Amino acid sequence: MSLRKVMRVLGPGRRDGRNLTYEEAHDAFSAVLSGNESDIQVGAFLVLMRMKGVTVQELTAFARAARERARIPCEEMPGLVSICPPHDGMDRFPPLEVASGLIAAGAGVRVMIVTDRCVPPKRGLTAASVLEGLGVGLTWDAHEAEDWIEKTGFGAIAASGMLPALMGLRRVRDEVAMRTPLSTVEKLLAPNSAAVVIGAMGGPVLGTAAEVMQALGHPRGIVLQGPEGGVVPGIMKRTRGIELGERHLVPLNVEPEDFGLEGGEEPELPLFCPLRDDQGTGDNPALVRIVGEMTVEILGGARNGGRSASLLGAALILKASGRAMTLAEGLDAAAHSLDTGAAREVLERLRNLR
Repeated sequence: MSLRKVMRVLGPGRRDGRNLTYEEAHDAFSAVLSGNESDIQVGAFLVLMRMKGVTVQELTAFARAARERARIPCEEMPGLVSICPPHDGMDRFPPLEVASGLIAAGAGVRVMIVTDRCVPPKRGLTAASVLEGLGVGLTWDAHEAEDWIEKTGFGAIAASGMLPALMGLRRVRDEVAMRTPLSTVEKLLAPNSAAVVIGAMGGPVLGTAAEVMQALGHPRGIVLQGPEGGVVPGIMKRTRGIELGERHLVPLNVEPEDFGLEGGEEPELPLFCPLRDDQGTGDNPALVRIVGEMTVEILGGARNGGRSASLLGAALILKASGRAMTLAEGLDAAAHSLDTGAAREVLERLRNLR
């Protein structure tokens, strides 16, 4: 089904407009990813879906259409947690999911971060920026990602490496200049068998993303509304989330004061350093270096807000994996990984693979 026909079904401005069936939504997103539709048609479809409000059924169909075209690593790998932060990144808070993932890997969890670089419309800093600052980088190859995770317990892969069609949509996303369902779908590029930790923006998308995660058949998972829609909780106030376990969805609230963590200030990016390079299209190399240094400081035992937030993020990964029954138990295991140097050892093993 062409996007033109789908948009007639949606009926912008018509009384007989309706939501898409699963089959219509699947065909529509397959068309978006095919490269055969014009940028104008794709942009109009994405904006129309944003204005209408996407349903759980539609998002599930979109995600399955994307997975069918993607080369996703680590299918059936036991004990894997796939970390899925916002791909357009952060412009106020540092992406701490790398530190959290390394800490969780040091505690025995297999961690895969799905990320990307300089994604419009925001073009913020992502895990890819941090990994470059650490001198590790990420891979575009599914087999290499699987090899890294097997050998070190940690790996990061570019979403557009798994699904090259995402690169072809960047111009459309830049022109549309708003988040669309595509921003949620790309965070759902994960192995079917893996537990997942997904970041969600504020509002009703939290519940929608959790129901889609459940509909896709993941055994366990957490959707979290961290700062800027990230996967790492804030340390100054409660962070809302929803957990999937035993096929049930339950509310999850992270209250930092319950854990007595040190470092009372939310970690933030330095205001004096511009987010982007001189062309406005790529990461600022100075800022990439800074976020890499922040992560090294956390892994080295710094007692600050970055440590506290990273430990909470790692505790969530451990809980999602099933290794920790409670956040408190996960926090204890995360602190042990950090304090014994196990997290730093994971980073060194990654560097030795390069």
